Amino acid sequence: MNNNDTQRTENPASRFPTIRPVAPAAILGWLRAGWHDCRQGGLASLFYGACFAAAGWLMQMVFAKAYALFAGLTTGFLLLGPFLALGLYDLSRRIEHGEPPQLAPTLAAWRQNLANVGLFAAVLAVVLLVWARASIVVFALFFAGGLPTFADVVRTVLTFEQADFALVYFAVGGFFATFVFAISVIALPLMLDRKTDAITAAIASLVACGRNPGTMLLWAACIVVLVSMGFATLFFGLIVTMPLVGHATWHAYRDLVDHDDSPEQGNRH
Repeated sequence: MNNNDTQRTENPASRFPTIRPVAPAAILGWLRAGWHDCRQGGLASLFYGACFAAAGWLMQMVFAKAYALFAGLTTGFLLLGPFLALGLYDLSRRIEHGEPPQLAPTLAAWRQNLANVGLFAAVLAVVLLVWARASIVVFALFFAGGLPTFADVVRTVLTFEQADFALVYFAVGGFFATFVFAISVIALPLMLDRKTDAITAAIASLVACGRNPGTMLLWAACIVVLVSMGFATLFFGLIVTMPLVGHATWHAYRDLVDHDDSPEQGNRH
């Protein structure tokens, strides 16, 4: 069997994607393209943003007296953000292909690669649960004083009023956030677009971060700023900032992955 025969029999979805180097300046292009998709998506995009905001409000009501757990879940549920934004990636893909940006088809976008998307979502859910538990432990060991309110937690973290607590909380939370970002920055768009398996998609994300450390670090900082703006407005800002992040992530994927070797391109030859 020659090489051409081998390439034809190989499962296209198993091919490892070619990751391109991307300059930090590209981030502005991702944000502009993301904003364009937000406008094109209209109510469909805002629906996903409203879901993020509603999740924040719901957790605030349910865990009104358990602020240690609420703080962990509020920040931690964003660890599920790459999965929850799958519909936004699908909206961007539809806009890119000139299709109408309708909400209904995107609600089932995960079904196109159900097994792998489900596996990846399960991994993110486990990370969320571990972080929520770790958050409680950090509060128990390092937060001085009585039962804090949410305002106390935010003030303590942002002003370093309790430096030991703030440093440990940032360090532990930063570890979980870095891990999730590194394995997911392009993973779900890749699984949606090419039906790639979960392991290949996670490794591709790690390679993208390793090949573009400065760009990915700056992109992560932009995400943190946009999410923080949403939190600072009592979750109302998430209605806009989360769709912007989701759509921009699709365009980050488009820049980072070389699509000349995509299965669709290969099938045309």
